[in-house]
Amino acid sequence: MNQRLEFRGGWGTAFIPVVIFLFFCVLYFIVFKAFEMYALAMGAFVALMVGAMFVKKGNYDRFWDSVYDGVKEAVPIAILLFVIGMFSELIKSTNISAGFVWLADLLGVDGGLFTAFTFLAVCVISTATGSSIGTMFTCFPIFYPAGVLLGGDPAVLAGAIVSASIFGDNLAPISDTTIISAGTQEYTKKEGFAEIGGCVSSRLKYSLVAGSISFVLFWIFGGGGTVGDGASEILTKSMNPTTLVMLVPVAVMLIAAIKTRNIYIAITIGIILGTITGLAFNLLTFDNVISVKDGAPKGFLTGGISSMMATVTLVISVYGIMGVLNGAGVLEKVTNGILNSKMGRTVRGAEVAMMLGISFTTLIFGGVTSASMTTFGKVQNEIGKRVGLHPYRRSYLLDGFANAIVLVIPFLSVFVFIGALLSKGYDFVPPLSLTQVSSGMIYCMVLFVVLLSSVLTGWGREYEGPGGKVVRNAQELKHGDGSRASI
Repeated sequence: MNQRLEFRGGWGTAFIPVVIFLFFCVLYFIVFKAFEMYALAMGAFVALMVGAMFVKKGNYDRFWDSVYDGVKEAVPIAILLFVIGMFSELIKSTNISAGFVWLADLLGVDGGLFTAFTFLAVCVISTATGSSIGTMFTCFPIFYPAGVLLGGDPAVLAGAIVSASIFGDNLAPISDTTIISAGTQEYTKKEGFAEIGGCVSSRLKYSLVAGSISFVLFWIFGGGGTVGDGASEILTKSMNPTTLVMLVPVAVMLIAAIKTRNIYIAITIGIILGTITGLAFNLLTFDNVISVKDGAPKGFLTGGISSMMATVTLVISVYGIMGVLNGAGVLEKVTNGILNSKMGRTVRGAEVAMMLGISFTTLIFGGVTSASMTTFGKVQNEIGKRVGLHPYRRSYLLDGFANAIVLVIPFLSVFVFIGALLSKGYDFVPPLSLTQVSSGMIYCMVLFVVLLSSVLTGWGREYEGPGGKVVRNAQELKHGDGSRASI
């Protein structure tokens, strides 16, 4: 039996790496306004080196063994992130946004309807790419100036782009947060973690309800701006209907992910079909697939690996910190504390605890959802297993609440910062403040209401039955210790 990792000053000292990591989150995202994942990874590794200095005599090697144990659990997630990075870069390379702008012009939408259309289009794009921040940087230059010139309210339009980017990050089978939320939730009645395809299929209903309500609200509140003289010129430069053909490989990939529940098969099909489609319609050249320029590798295949390197490094570093907390018995103490509280006596109470836990963790991590889910995912896994919740349900509550109202907090959300940053540089509209961008993130607010309603009413709640099957009508479930939890 492995010995418990011991710190000078007691088990609370094990939180020193977490505190140092949070310091770097605040330093880079809030003070420096540098939105780089590898900078946070550096902070995590520095935090580990400092934390190792506080272990008791004879525990130094055990400290790093705990780090290694944590990192081992990150390997499946890291591999998936690299694979999905290639498909994400493929879709970005074809500039699918230009097709949606052409479609909006063809349909003659403007004002509030254009804002709602933008929300819908960016939802599709973010689901296709699986990258919220990447989608924001891709879509803002195309949809934001065009929408403002067509009479959209700047704050609501910006909020539509930001929250639609989060929509796909929350739902896409190739999203890092989908992978992390699934990869942290284990089965109790069979081996393995929650399958990506099953998680996507399970959470689809929540996203569609929240998305549909948000679409209507964006339509209602997204107009009221003044149509500008330069609208036609910007639209003309931004249009390319041919790029919409890339929706075919995206749709096939999504269907394959849900049907096979195997993300590797789905991504392989998506990359092959997407490459053939892009080349056939002159959206890609062979140089866009793989090439070398000035001694440096180019193309979406190498670009996909490169784009995920920082995120993978962050995941590995945070899992290392979680390994330390696990080795010191901290995660077990937190989990038992929740389960022994009043909230832990019912399934509904446990879900409320999950909501509060992931929301608070995301808040203190500055809206970096990949880091917050990696951090709280282990705790959520243990809480959910003890009350019999299916890994699909646990996975979505983790991902859903992390991407909901907590991301709207103006001064503690990287998404609000980036939205305000990308609204700058246009002569015909002043840059938006943080509060203006956050006020327009309607989808995140609606998603929170939908999820909270699901927790309180039990709508969509899933339990783990024999062999890991989904059970929806359970009234009472046995805990692993033989006790019982009511609904």
